[in-house]
Amino acid sequence: MGTSGSGRRAYIGSFTSEGGRGITTADVDPDSGALTPVHSTDAVADPSYLAPSADGRFLYAVSERDEGRAAAFALTPGGPELLAPAVAVGGAAPTHLTLWSGHLLTANYGSGSVTALPVRPDGALAEPVAVLRHEGSGPNPDRQGEPHAHAVLPDPSGRWLLSVDLGTDSVRSCVWDEAEGTLAVRNEARLRPGSGPRHLAFHPDGEHAYVVNELEPTVTACRWDASTGTLTPLRETGLLPEDSEGVVVGTYPSEVVVSPDGRFLWTANRGHDSVSVLTLGGSGEKPALVTTVPCGGHWPRDLALHPDGRHLYVANQRSGDVTWFAVDPETGVPAHTGGIEAPGASCVVFA
Repeated sequence: MGTSGSGRRAYIGSFTSEGGRGITTADVDPDSGALTPVHSTDAVADPSYLAPSADGRFLYAVSERDEGRAAAFALTPGGPELLAPAVAVGGAAPTHLTLWSGHLLTANYGSGSVTALPVRPDGALAEPVAVLRHEGSGPNPDRQGEPHAHAVLPDPSGRWLLSVDLGTDSVRSCVWDEAEGTLAVRNEARLRPGSGPRHLAFHPDGEHAYVVNELEPTVTACRWDASTGTLTPLRETGLLPEDSEGVVVGTYPSEVVVSPDGRFLWTANRGHDSVSVLTLGGSGEKPALVTTVPCGGHWPRDLALHPDGRHLYVANQRSGDVTWFAVDPETGVPAHTGGIEAPGASCVVFA
């Protein structure tokens, strides 16, 4: 199991090609949120993003290489143990993954596609049964000449899979077509051209979602209709204070997180090397920037909230560390309280 004496463990993904240790297991102090590394494995190259199973028995990883792969690990008291050799996903540079409808889904940035791999009863992965290739492009010639699927996640109802594509400035709503045994796109939400949507997080009400944009430091609030799988963009909010205009160029937000009570939203901002704090208000439709705080490192690739909502964790890729913050329950503003070395850090998850 993935639990420790504190009730949970953290798992840190990293780029082995940048000196990372692969997947690092850390105990979590339940009071301070401090991480204590206890194990690491480099059984898979460049496990840049991780996803635990709901029951905490397994951990899944992408291998973000040109020939993308995905791997399954059993979570044991001694650390993750590879169940079988990593499976090719039929796509390039998978950057994100999720579990949905009995499958592991990967977002393949390099090839602009989403792959579905069945999960066997023992937790291991079977060969892909579907590869959904996105189509389209955006106005940024350097980054949007073709599709770049960057994230996949189910909606709160579990009926839909959402695929966020940086290259096409859109989010696709997909279903699993039982008759055809494949993924099928039912709707595609168009965001502002050139915004470069990267990741998405849902409000706990299940009726709103927030897309963090990579090519400009903004977040787009959306309304979500689970009955039709329709995502409707409502408004875009800047993630940096007005006096930061001089550093907007070269700032690339990476992740968005919503508090369990729906009052706050946080983003990690690479380049500006900060965490933005926004309030969501009663409707959830009008995010408002409160402040930004330094991320405690350089190039924050991922931002994660501990399930108890009390601590935020930042994976700082280029400074090679994971930092953590205590969240003020009244203001949502995080205060830096510690960090550990983690070369090539790229994500943090809990199980």
